[in-house]
Amino acid sequence: MEQLVNFIIRPPRAEYNPESDLLDEEFMLKGKWYQRKDIEVKNGRGDVLQCSHYVPLVSPEGKPLPCVIYCHGNSGCRADASEAAIILLPSNITVFTLDFSGSGLSGGEHVTLGWNEKDDLKAVVDYLRADGNVSLIGLWGRSMGAVTSLMYGAEDPSIAGIVLDSPFSDLVELMLELVDTYKFRLPKFTVKFAIQFMRKSIQKKAKFDITDLNTIKVAKSCFVPALFGHAIGDDFIRPHHSDRIFEAYMGDKNIIKFEGDHNSPRPQFYFDSINIFFHNVLQPPEDEVGATLYDSIHDYFGKGTWAIPEVGFFPDSSTASKATSSTSDAINQVRSKRPMSRTEVPSDIPSEENLPGCQDKDTVDNGSSSSNMISFELSNGHPFDPHVPTTMDDDQYVEYQLDDLTGFPCNVEEEERMFMEAIIESLKDLDMRQPQTEEQAKACADSSESAKKDEINGRDTCSTTEKSSSLPLESTSTQVVHDQISVNRGNSEHILCSN
Repeated sequence: MEQLVNFIIRPPRAEYNPESDLLDEEFMLKGKWYQRKDIEVKNGRGDVLQCSHYVPLVSPEGKPLPCVIYCHGNSGCRADASEAAIILLPSNITVFTLDFSGSGLSGGEHVTLGWNEKDDLKAVVDYLRADGNVSLIGLWGRSMGAVTSLMYGAEDPSIAGIVLDSPFSDLVELMLELVDTYKFRLPKFTVKFAIQFMRKSIQKKAKFDITDLNTIKVAKSCFVPALFGHAIGDDFIRPHHSDRIFEAYMGDKNIIKFEGDHNSPRPQFYFDSINIFFHNVLQPPEDEVGATLYDSIHDYFGKGTWAIPEVGFFPDSSTASKATSSTSDAINQVRSKRPMSRTEVPSDIPSEENLPGCQDKDTVDNGSSSSNMISFELSNGHPFDPHVPTTMDDDQYVEYQLDDLTGFPCNVEEEERMFMEAIIESLKDLDMRQPQTEEQAKACADSSESAKKDEINGRDTCSTTEKSSSLPLESTSTQVVHDQISVNRGNSEHILCSN
């Protein structure tokens, strides 16, 4: 459980060097010069946020330009905005990006998947509006950044438009899906305890409640024009998350699905759609030569009739003769220089394949979980445990009442003791089910006598059942408990699978 908690609030920080991993301080795109301004902004909690603003060296007509703030994912940083800058700058849209608190080079200890990040975003928006060189503001978020953008957009209706790339609809639901997808092995009878343990642990460490991160509820109060995007092969945040938010969203909206997974490079047609979307909602000024965005889009995404010198090209550089034929080439060059940050499950989290004693059983069951483990397969097709609501209307999200932290383990020994007590409680259920087991055995004997073809096999089966049921339950239970306690805590998963 602690591994999943740390995976949520303390993923590895993205490591990068601003001198080599960001776009250069001056660079050229489509024959125009741009610059990167590095800025520090302090959020309401006193954390210093490291930011960059990509702007033209000379603003068209000297007027304020619209700006898109790029919001990275939970393992990302401001370097991930390089693609957005290449896409939007030629359309006279500036790009601002930041390391959220707890991420990259910014201050802060924990990542909160949008809760504190929306306050970071507010600090940036306040800075841009006070600066006076920005007109309309749009938001472009990916994963955690998409959740952040949505939550802030619901609070600030002056935002002109938001792009939401693979947001999650509910954090508790996502955590349960991660348990299923990445095989975090938890005993079924401790699911409620596990959820509450993680909830209280995150509250204590990161000061936010995981049940508050329900973006479906937020979507019902957000009216900012939105463009959703989601990869159909995303097994980290599954596409149905975007579908549910999209359905509940109250503002103008559109959704685009594309090939790939959570970390895949986004396709060119998706960037094309984003460019058009932000042109419509931000209304950037035309170029000095009078060309409209739609004139440039043909060149930008299709014809490739203009040359883009290398990103990072300086006027006195010896690489002046080098050029790429299109924006996609420039994006590929940036990706080869520093790929987009990836969201990865830590390698030390045990997977289903390397759990001892579970491989054979899971193989026979075609990947289904052991009967002693969490099962997310229901008859109605919803991938959740029976205690999890299948709808997210109003206040129907996973929440288990717990008044205080009394009863929570404070160390490894205490957690192991509580774990063993839960096992003993589960054995008490076996006592109550014993009469039913004997009736089933009797019915099995009667059925076997009436089946001539399987008479011998039937008698053997029932004989085995009767022998098993005739054993004293107390002796059997004692032996099971003895076996449970005689092994260390690290082998508890093997015991549950083998039983």
